[in-house]
Amino acid sequence: MKLLPSPSYARRTMRADDSLGRAMEAAFTLLAFFGIGFALDRWLGTTPVMMIVFSMLAAVGMFLSWKARYTAQMEALEAERAATRDAARSRPAWPGNAIKDGAA
Repeated sequence: MKLLPSPSYARRTMRADDSLGRAMEAAFTLLAFFGIGFALDRWLGTTPVMMIVFSMLAAVGMFLSWKARYTAQMEALEAERAATRDAARSRPAWPGNAIKDGAA
């Protein structure tokens, strides 16, 4: 009987939580920048100009933020894979290892 979730379950839930957090961040950021643009438009008398500018600014900023996060995650995964691969290569070539790896 397992009382604790498996590591793969924890990774899946963390990804789901992270995705929900990013979605909420995107919605609130766009809403905030749209609101700032709307307030500036009312104050300056330029009807849709600031709303469009600030909405585009928020969208580009979010895209760059997501790209930076994605790149950092991929680099971390590549480093983890390289470490696992190096550890597997440095393991002695005993007959028992071939059976464990499913190569026999």
